[in-house]
Amino acid sequence: MIKINNQIKIIGVTGNIGSGKSTVCEILKSFGGYLISADKISHEIIMSLSPVYTELIKNFGVDILQDNSFEIDRKKLAEKVFNDSTQLQKLNEITHPHIIKAIINEIKAFYFEQENYKYIVIEAPLLIETQLNKICDETWLIFADDNVKIKRLMQRDNLSQKDIENRLKYQLSFEDAKHHADKIIVNNGGREELQNEVEKILACFV
Repeated sequence: MIKINNQIKIIGVTGNIGSGKSTVCEILKSFGGYLISADKISHEIIMSLSPVYTELIKNFGVDILQDNSFEIDRKKLAEKVFNDSTQLQKLNEITHPHIIKAIINEIKAFYFEQENYKYIVIEAPLLIETQLNKICDETWLIFADDNVKIKRLMQRDNLSQKDIENRLKYQLSFEDAKHHADKIIVNNGGREELQNEVEKILACFV
């Protein structure tokens, strides 16, 4: 993957679930960033009758659909793949090329339209694994202690500790991810503390 354009800088934000990526991205957005969310795109590409939707039904069966609906139930799909590494790999093989393509296309459209933003922010849990970090000027890795992540996710998503630990084990460890990071933000505290840290780092970026 190569740099798309040098007109405006790109910040890639990544980290494990519960680390606070979305909060960091909200702060960056409030400071003039144009946000591209891989998770939002992943929602969009599995809409009914899309090519990805059809491929997912073919590989994982109709039991991943919502009750009394043709829409895919993301929770049912997650339960299936996070209990089987082969199934998770298959899901990634199906969805990742489409997510990456959509992100690249959105960046290109951004440059074409000359939107009035200070920088682009890509929020992606698998930024490093998919090599999207290679199109970024900086990669920001958000870190939180395991007990903090688990508490947040239990409160936010009503997941059990076992489910959370099961998902975390499939994500890139901090020790592996840190070698690809330009900035590491520790997020074990509150919003104000996090915003001060982001603002301080951002001042040196733009």
